[in-house]
Amino acid sequence: MAREIVIQEDTVIKGKIRNCRQMEIRGYFEGDLAADDVLVHQGGTFFGMLKSDSADVAGSVQGEIFVKNLISIRSSGSVNGQVRYGQLAMEMGADLSAELRNVPPRLEGDLDITVRRGRSVVITTDHITAVDPDDTPDHLTYTVSNLTGGFIALTSQAGTAVTSFTQADIEAGRILFVHNGGSGSSASFNIVVADDSGATSGRAQTVHVHVKG
Repeated sequence: MAREIVIQEDTVIKGKIRNCRQMEIRGYFEGDLAADDVLVHQGGTFFGMLKSDSADVAGSVQGEIFVKNLISIRSSGSVNGQVRYGQLAMEMGADLSAELRNVPPRLEGDLDITVRRGRSVVITTDHITAVDPDDTPDHLTYTVSNLTGGFIALTSQAGTAVTSFTQADIEAGRILFVHNGGSGSSASFNIVVADDSGATSGRAQTVHVHVKG
């Protein structure tokens, strides 16, 4: 990974840059850029597709922009295009003319659970977790489908199946997988997580359950 790239004033670069830790643009860049941190200084211009963890814009940015965490637009900054971001900060005088899109949640965790036959197990954040920088855990809702070998339940009502729950429920230890006692050595279920805006983690992913005993 390149540690730092600086495009100086009066310099024009067109092309693709990947795996950059920090990009500073004082001149002109056109193309595809993927970097951890992007700084577009006053007088600097970016045009194209940008993917970064954070961006600080005092110059001009235009195109398809995806900033995982914080995009800061300074008073001299201008951002135009399709913008997806985790957080947004704008100084007085900053210009934002964009089709704004929130960052959809994504699924993490090992998606792998072990349960004793006929028993239940608490689902933890090691098994399943939702990551979304612009929604709190109580606003991230899982939908369960295609269950085999058991069902999902709340710890307070272990005998009653549920088909949805939140990330807050998982973090509080309120969600169980309850095995049905069958003779098979495995079970499974599919999950999708959605935020309050309706954005989802995409195609349903399968959680595999290993049955012991």
